[in-house]
Amino acid sequence: MTPMRLLFILALLPWIALGQDGSLPPGSLLLPESKLPPYEKDIDHAGYLREFDKKALTRGNLIYQQVCYNCHGDLSLPGSLPNSTRFSEGKFQYGNDPYSMYQAITRGWRLMAPQIHLTPQEKYEVIHFIREKYIRDHNPSEYFEITEEYLAGLPRGTSRGPKPEKREPWKDFHYGDFMMKSIELVGPDTLPEQVFTDEKRAWAKKGNPRPDTLSPNANIAYKGIAIRLDEGEGGMPAGRAFIMFEHDTLRVVGAWTGEGFVDWNEIQFNGRHVVHAKTVGELQFELPDGPGWANPKTGKFSDPRFVGLDGRRFGPLPRSWGKYRGLYHHGNRAVIAYTIGGANILEAYRVQETEEQMVFVRTLNIEKSSRDLLMRVAKAGIGLAVSSETAVIDEEGGFITLNIPASATPLKLELFLAKYPSPHLQRLANTTPPEDLTPLTRGGPSRWPQELAAPIVKSHEKGGFAWDRLSRPLENPWNSQIRATGVDFSSDGKFAYVSCWDGEVWRVEGIDGDHSAVTWRRIAAGLYQPLGLKVIDDRIYLTCRDQLLVLRDFNGDGETDYYEAVNSDHQVTEHFHEFAMGLQADQEGNFYYAKSARHAKAPLVAHHGTLIKVTADGSRSEIIAHGFRAANGVCINPDGTFIVTDQEGHWNPMNRINWVKPGNRFYGNMYGYGAPEDSSDSAMEQPLCWVAKSFDRSPAELLWIDSEKWGPLNGKLLNLSYGHGRLEIVPHEFVDGQEQGGMIRLPIPDLPTGIMRGRFHPNGHLYICGMSAWATSQMDLPGGFYRIRATGKPVHLPIELNAYTEGLRLTFSDPLDPAAAQDPKNYAVSTWGLKRSSHYGSDRYNTKTLEVASAKLSGDGKILKLTIPGIEPVWQMQIDYQLAGANGEPVIGKLQNTIYNLREPEEG
Repeated sequence: MTPMRLLFILALLPWIALGQDGSLPPGSLLLPESKLPPYEKDIDHAGYLREFDKKALTRGNLIYQQVCYNCHGDLSLPGSLPNSTRFSEGKFQYGNDPYSMYQAITRGWRLMAPQIHLTPQEKYEVIHFIREKYIRDHNPSEYFEITEEYLAGLPRGTSRGPKPEKREPWKDFHYGDFMMKSIELVGPDTLPEQVFTDEKRAWAKKGNPRPDTLSPNANIAYKGIAIRLDEGEGGMPAGRAFIMFEHDTLRVVGAWTGEGFVDWNEIQFNGRHVVHAKTVGELQFELPDGPGWANPKTGKFSDPRFVGLDGRRFGPLPRSWGKYRGLYHHGNRAVIAYTIGGANILEAYRVQETEEQMVFVRTLNIEKSSRDLLMRVAKAGIGLAVSSETAVIDEEGGFITLNIPASATPLKLELFLAKYPSPHLQRLANTTPPEDLTPLTRGGPSRWPQELAAPIVKSHEKGGFAWDRLSRPLENPWNSQIRATGVDFSSDGKFAYVSCWDGEVWRVEGIDGDHSAVTWRRIAAGLYQPLGLKVIDDRIYLTCRDQLLVLRDFNGDGETDYYEAVNSDHQVTEHFHEFAMGLQADQEGNFYYAKSARHAKAPLVAHHGTLIKVTADGSRSEIIAHGFRAANGVCINPDGTFIVTDQEGHWNPMNRINWVKPGNRFYGNMYGYGAPEDSSDSAMEQPLCWVAKSFDRSPAELLWIDSEKWGPLNGKLLNLSYGHGRLEIVPHEFVDGQEQGGMIRLPIPDLPTGIMRGRFHPNGHLYICGMSAWATSQMDLPGGFYRIRATGKPVHLPIELNAYTEGLRLTFSDPLDPAAAQDPKNYAVSTWGLKRSSHYGSDRYNTKTLEVASAKLSGDGKILKLTIPGIEPVWQMQIDYQLAGANGEPVIGKLQNTIYNLREPEEG
């Protein structure tokens, strides 16, 4: 039984705590004291309870996710078993003190098996998390105060028990047989990274861009495809022989052997910032950054690509020179497809272990070429043999080259590469016929046939909305966390397709009816941080950090056989922050996504901090807006304009909701490429509204509500919050050509993950997905998939907001109680300013409290006019209100907004 399966089975058993007085419920503890590990008799319980800190809380959260969450749920929804205790509201039947909880975990009781896989430290950490997250504020009557008297009464001991094993889920995940990623190839000649000196730190503290600290000769594959070549289970982390292709330069970057694959230092893996993944093991051969093939027209390797501000070159080669077309996946084989000049090429790899050394075999199937072809193979000094008598090996400028005459094409050949020269290589080349790769491009055997069921957990339907958790399959063969980043539907509405940050795509069935469970099936893997998904005519398109691609299934088994590159124009560096966010398409089929800038660093390439358009056929791309910092998604408006969110940071005093118009306008981030010399506020486009981080720490993607079931909210604008896991209506207006408005949250609890993307299904329900990775307050789960259903009951939300010289007009979705609405004491209005600078964020300035002099409600109970003396344009305003609905139900809300221009009063 695998550890993951054991955790899953244990998590299905509900928790019932022991009584502090020692009394037992019917039955008895499942594990007798005689069966406890010896160390349990000498545990220093009081010592553990005195030492909790934030790190213990974080570790306890991870344990809760793996062991407890499935049954016990979170603050928004109960667990999947109805008789399991919900800690935020349930009553402990037999005791709520930490030691009693520890005993229940250790020995088990009733249906809960002993959690023998947890160490004492892990048990107390998850107890600490449960107490602080669920009990202290939400279930205070069950919160047990720890006193010195209580600690003194605990069993005495001197041991802490065995140390917990380090939890590194990124190493346990089976990424598949290849991984698309920016990876630095490290060898014995790699120089040390530049030192981040005190002078450089002082420079950065003044608000200047942080300097880079790369090795001067770093060999980085910015759009790398790392492929495992040895046989075995476990995917990339379990491999010991690897090769890497880079599809901007169409070169084999190099090969390496040994355990570990990479050092796992990257935001997607261990969460570290300002680092990138590097290979570990023994380098076998390499080829530095630059074209892998000479220009077929000139026979020269002169690199014409975009030169970044640091002198490095980025982006793909010109299409007339070469073009990456995609990757075929057949069993455990990967076949790379590209063109050089007019010749199509298929390329694949395998490894042969000999008594002397590891031999890497590079197979090339080259179609007819009208020109001679010249390829750089590797740095000189390695062992090399070629199977073809017509292809000529040479050496030039310290590189081994291979010259392929046009007259020899079409041609199948194989290169045999090893770290050291050996006559054995040529013997292998002479005796091994070149492989025909064509059969590997037609669809292969199913790799992931498992269909994994997971329950649907529904909320109550007391208010205007109900919310359902479409649970992830916590037990799966690949140890996937399913950190969801994009969602869309099949044309018949039967399936949802969900992309995940760790490179997967899943098909989810059971979303369209009154089902009790959904079924998940993995259909793609190995992608580079997919953060947007769009289905067009049942074709699944994805925004990844290295390309816009479409998934192709040739044999109808539901799995991806070909990862076809639609467009890979954008320039990618190794910087951790430059995510490619969201994916939308207009009526003509053109695609749109946003590209983040580097975090607190000077821009290097033209695509840093931009909104990008790609034509429907993928042949062209263009920048249509710039000056973004961390643009988390794209919304297409009915008039053809866009909305792009941005996050607080350097040059962003607070979060922004940007209404983006044509003309490649500038949206404020001076660390974005192409920023104007003028850094004043007047030189940038103003956002629709500024959003305080306490209200929404990190806005994600917006969408227009498209559902008759949502009643008066249909047609309104909705924001998804990554920072707080909530949804917010965005009432807005246009005054003197400027968009302005605010945000008000929907009356549902914060969900346990940051929310990234959402789509309305034809059934009228909203499906949203999210994850918890960088910069969110919602870290209870690594990923989630949810359904939001409008019940038809009143929601009492302001859906329109207008600012006048005399005050505000709020239009509510449902009628209000006149007495409460017309009492000025039921409102509190405050305003404040911000300062935009090179420093991170902004304090509040010129804070004011404004009086509501009078409030008037329209005859239908929906339009509320607030007279506010002294109202004026302001960066941020907050309106708190405590009202009642027409039937007396409480209506409590907090609306934040921005005002640029004030309308003159209307007559009547």
